[in-house]
Amino acid sequence: MKFGKELASQMVQEWREAYMDYKHLKKLLKNILKSREKNALPSSVSRCGFSKRNSTLYRSFSGLMGRDNCAIKSEDEVILVNQVQPGSSENDWFYQTIFLKSSEDGGEEESHFFKILDDEYNKVLRFYKEKVKKVILQAEELSKQMDKLVSLRIEVYKPLMEQNVNHQEVESSDPEPEEGPAINIVQELGRSSENASEETPKCDDRGQDSPLWPASLSSLDHVKINIETNGPLTTLKKVIKSMKKSDITYRIEDLRRAEEKLRRAFVEYYQQLRLLKRYRSSNMSAFSKIMKKFDKITSRKASSSYLHMIDKSYLGSSDEVNKLIERVEATFVKHFSNGNRRKGVKLLKPRNKMERHRTSYLLGILTGCSVALVVGIIVAIHARGLIRHDGGEQYMNNIFPLYSLFGFIFLHMLMYGVNTYLWRQFRVNYTFIFGFRSGTELGFREIFLLASAFSVLTLVAVLSNLDMEMDPRTQRFQTLTELVPAGLVMVLLLITFCPFNIIYRSSRFFLIRCAWHCLFAPIYKVTFSDIFLADQLTSQVQAFRSLQFYICYYGWGDFKRRSNRCLESKVYEILYIVVAIIPFWSRVLQCLRRLFEEKDLKHGINSLKYLSTVVALVIRTIYGFRRGTFWKIMAASSSGVTTVFNTYWDIVMDWGLLQKTARNSWLRDKLLISNRAVYFVAIIVNILLRLVWMQLVLDFNEAPFLHRRSMIALVACLEILRRGIWNFFRFNDTSTTLPLQRKNFACITSWPRSSSIMKMPEQLTHCFKN
Repeated sequence: MKFGKELASQMVQEWREAYMDYKHLKKLLKNILKSREKNALPSSVSRCGFSKRNSTLYRSFSGLMGRDNCAIKSEDEVILVNQVQPGSSENDWFYQTIFLKSSEDGGEEESHFFKILDDEYNKVLRFYKEKVKKVILQAEELSKQMDKLVSLRIEVYKPLMEQNVNHQEVESSDPEPEEGPAINIVQELGRSSENASEETPKCDDRGQDSPLWPASLSSLDHVKINIETNGPLTTLKKVIKSMKKSDITYRIEDLRRAEEKLRRAFVEYYQQLRLLKRYRSSNMSAFSKIMKKFDKITSRKASSSYLHMIDKSYLGSSDEVNKLIERVEATFVKHFSNGNRRKGVKLLKPRNKMERHRTSYLLGILTGCSVALVVGIIVAIHARGLIRHDGGEQYMNNIFPLYSLFGFIFLHMLMYGVNTYLWRQFRVNYTFIFGFRSGTELGFREIFLLASAFSVLTLVAVLSNLDMEMDPRTQRFQTLTELVPAGLVMVLLLITFCPFNIIYRSSRFFLIRCAWHCLFAPIYKVTFSDIFLADQLTSQVQAFRSLQFYICYYGWGDFKRRSNRCLESKVYEILYIVVAIIPFWSRVLQCLRRLFEEKDLKHGINSLKYLSTVVALVIRTIYGFRRGTFWKIMAASSSGVTTVFNTYWDIVMDWGLLQKTARNSWLRDKLLISNRAVYFVAIIVNILLRLVWMQLVLDFNEAPFLHRRSMIALVACLEILRRGIWNFFRFNDTSTTLPLQRKNFACITSWPRSSSIMKMPEQLTHCFKN
């Protein structure tokens, strides 16, 4: 792999602009090479300066014990690097290179190269200094939190320690209990109980608190535990009253929550340090590579001077990040893994999910089975003339809505699998954005595997239904034939809510939890995963209505005779509207919750967008039942307004495009995809797919070759397709990141949800608030 591609693969996408522009500098070197070839200047050099042999033959002999003939002489110096400080701050220091051969042929291009090189280096140096300063501040904040955590441990386990001291002789005859965090702390404090009155803990040479001295309890005098569980009780407490100082109690449950959240904060902070270390090494390698290329092309020896400057500068000589990494490892091993270094380092470092060949193998088999089943269904339909069959209309009105549910779910799973594949290709860290537990997230292969298995299950049910219906030998099993779709729904529900650790249980439960939060949106704190799922559900209106039809068809309809009177019921019509607006109403409540907490007017406007969609959906549904000119005008006008509103919000607010003053005309400053045409195509496609649902309102859907049920299903599928496109561009760049604080993920850290490689804490909150 060429170094340019290797550098691009190692980049932290959020810091992409802060990396050295290796591609641009390499382009400048190519221009220099072309210029030298055009002017017949030497463009390469051997190990000991073969291209300059004629000039070296006439130099004085340096002796057998002299320096290497290839060493740089003072008269051979090409560049002079100066350190300039225009201001009083240390951050104002920058480096400026003077090219000493500018008077030679091609010297102007080389001088321009060093000017650009200096700009790139000063950019990298400035960014690195800022990041190091931030991680040092975060380290200080983490240290304060750790002091309070250790004090909290003493406060919580003090009764156990006293009990252990008072009954030490009695318990000495009993078997040794199993070691755990509580026992370890009690034993550690018991060894130094005589020093408990000391206010200031001693420190060892590593900067860690000494195990022979307990932490001071005075740090708990003016703090309270700031660990909020994401649930209805927490919300009610915040609305009714705030916790008073006199009500503060320290429980072992609070300690465990604090330990878990602070442990995760240490893991995320450690990942930031690793990324910063990799940023430094990648850029230093890039400068080394580009300077060696310069020497090779120009037959000069400027790399030694420039790389010597880099080694002496802050970028090359600073060691703060490495020291912080060592101290974080030592602290984590001591306080969160009971001194087991191997276990602690394993928890700190990210776990790479192993790709299994059996996943790809099963995916291929199930995909082939799906294709074969689709062909079999098409052949069965045409061979038996089911399209022209007398019961075709009855089938489309009763059976087709039942099976269309599975089609909507399969298409959404397929689009999500495509999204995960594209996010991975463009290095979007979707696992961190959603808050998936490391190592348990589903990759695109697993998602495609589930989708293919789901399709096989559905297609088998469809084919068996058709076969049982048309085969004279199974005519007496009419009830069993009609119950096949209901049985398939029951199987899917059993798999989804299965409590056993099979079929990706952690992912299934994560989905169930997010769906529960969406259903009770106002009383749960809003997280990005909840918002994302609610947005997906807004594109599954027809799926919700299909579920409602299941209940009506099998509960109140005559499914044995394949008939129903659902549309004749006023209750069904009302529920037909209510079921469709549930996901939109959930988004309204989520936006209002965020408006109340973050005091950002944008969330209020976003809630109005979803509210307008609710109004348009209600009026459009009434028009479908009532018809008439008045309802048609109302449906068309409301749908038009909400279509324009939603389209503008998709493109401008969610995608961050159509910015007049952007560096990329009518797009945005930072583009993850280099081909700008992709963004314009996505804008056009989004507008067209947003306008598709207007066909159902304006009656442009009268197609002789499509049944109305098929047209409704087709429009629903196009909406799912639009949502899949929206998903990709929603995560496409950091400028469109939704600023949600991850308080449910780490108690000490909160930061915006990033759309790219992990963005670490920029602001700090606390487990323990003063």
